[in-house]
Amino acid sequence: METIKTGLLGFGTVGQSTFAVLQRNQGEISRRAGRGIEIKRIAVRDSNKARAILGRADSVMLDADAEALVCDPALDIVIETIGGTTIARELVLRALANRKHVVTANKALLAVHGAEIFAMAHKHGVMVAFEAAVAGGIPIIKILREGLSANRIQWIVGIINGTTNFILSEMREHGIDFETALERAQRLGYAEADPTMDLQGIDAAHKIALMSALAFGTPIQFDRAYIEGIKELAPLDIQYAEELGYRIKLLGIARRIADSIELRVHPTLVPIQHLLANVEGAMNAVVVHGDTVGSTLYYGKGAGGEPTASAVVADLIDVTRLHTADQNQRVPPLAFQPDQLSNLAVLPISEVKCRYYLRLRVMDVKGVLANITKILADNDVSIDALLQKKSRLPDPVSANETDDLIVITHLAVEKQISAALEQMGTLTTVMPQMTKLRIETLNEGC
Repeated sequence: METIKTGLLGFGTVGQSTFAVLQRNQGEISRRAGRGIEIKRIAVRDSNKARAILGRADSVMLDADAEALVCDPALDIVIETIGGTTIARELVLRALANRKHVVTANKALLAVHGAEIFAMAHKHGVMVAFEAAVAGGIPIIKILREGLSANRIQWIVGIINGTTNFILSEMREHGIDFETALERAQRLGYAEADPTMDLQGIDAAHKIALMSALAFGTPIQFDRAYIEGIKELAPLDIQYAEELGYRIKLLGIARRIADSIELRVHPTLVPIQHLLANVEGAMNAVVVHGDTVGSTLYYGKGAGGEPTASAVVADLIDVTRLHTADQNQRVPPLAFQPDQLSNLAVLPISEVKCRYYLRLRVMDVKGVLANITKILADNDVSIDALLQKKSRLPDPVSANETDDLIVITHLAVEKQISAALEQMGTLTTVMPQMTKLRIETLNEGC
């Protein structure tokens, strides 16, 4: 059969790795796809630099005209690897309007503009494939769209940002602070020069929003996700969590709760014996719980050129197989038929029910513990465990000795915890430095 011709937008790490994988494994790829897949055109700013990387691939056209590429009638598929949500959006929409299938690794683009992009693809009878947008080389999109389609998915919990997981691993293992761990991550290439999207949890939120839509059959609801990053996390909390039998991970969480869903990203205490707690360094892992299969775990490299290229090329093979198929015979982009998406609302964080880790710095005086436990009881929060540690820092005003009081709660509603902490803040015996972290036990609920 005639070779499928593709165009590549961008020739950075992922673009170069995609080209290399296609060249290196062309025979295997052709056997799987039923025909060859060839990159015929690349839109790149520096053609000379790209030509030096391509070597003998003289048949590839190189230029800076991305608009011409997405309109090129000779191309069947456009691969988008330039990133961002502005120029990438315009080019992807133009490619779809020209009836070209699109393969993208751009989670931010789909999390923000996915509804518009998928509607355009449906209108013109073409596909948008995005396996590489979530968890790099882990085929989690394929799993949610097809592998677990017999299940009513109940929850997804994942370590889906390698940068933050590396930083947290370094802080725990070496007892260093956040800034030192970040510098080490940047030096080793695990963090960008500007790691804001990773550190604030936005990158993980893009990914969990996509997985949530696939799992629950809803529109993408990134704008409703609760997002909290790791910049404020203290090494002391990592140490105390370990003493209590937990490890702190930045998790993306999507959970079905009656007629709504939870959609949140935040640092979370995970029981130390759980496999997810032992995912270290820049690795990713996702746990999916379905009513039929139970809990399944997926682990691997979540970023990097070759792992991401693995997912891009897998999408190219899928699109090639279905290139001539009727639109109704293809799996919809969000797994469910477009007219069958549900209107499950995202539960506000104030209504989420969870277990909590609270750290309070208190004066070492009579009655302070009684006051705190009373406030918790008045707000219907019950205590599961309590740890009191002598603090090395005295109260700066009174010079009294202080203790770190760590409280583990039973299930409580977020707004109850917030109200209790607000009341504790009025006590003269409680310092302003209060920490609240959620605990995920990785079962049916928090």
